[in-house]
Amino acid sequence: MDLISWTLGAIRGAEFEGIIMNWLEEQRVAWASLLSSKLGYFLDGASIVLVCDDEYSWFEEYFIKNINTPSKTRPLIPVVPLRSLYPRIDTSVLDESEMALLDDMLNISFGNNFVYFYIGKGSSKLSLIAKSHQNSYMWLFGEQAQNAFCLEKNDPLLDIKILALFRLFDMSLSEVILGKITL
Repeated sequence: MDLISWTLGAIRGAEFEGIIMNWLEEQRVAWASLLSSKLGYFLDGASIVLVCDDEYSWFEEYFIKNINTPSKTRPLIPVVPLRSLYPRIDTSVLDESEMALLDDMLNISFGNNFVYFYIGKGSSKLSLIAKSHQNSYMWLFGEQAQNAFCLEKNDPLLDIKILALFRLFDMSLSEVILGKITL
């Protein structure tokens, strides 16, 4: 089964915190197309460098704690929060030279085999890190961009929706790694 068809079934059969995921059904092609292009990187052994804006730092912790639980039947996924690699990221200016140094560090650390995964507002300075790389994967709030799945930043259900997207991302990753769905 292909990812787009599988996604439709997963959306129609999923419920998260009492919220039916039909809100995602209209956007499933955009979701699955973008995800498909990024899952290939993970199948090839790329690491995820996770970046969340300040407001969603709680989600960064949630993601790290839940992506590699012992109940998963798939191999562990290498995920590293950028804050753990570069703790001064929150206070840095993120000018061109600093971003070049950050890229150099990550290229040395990961052998140029990593993907930025950014979750947060498009207006955050941290979004510039992911936006500056073609292979980044983003869940952007309040902005349209290449390589981004976009959500409304003023949506009262935004937190629940990103938790639901995490669940769908995690399930999709497992199904692809285990060869149950194709990209």
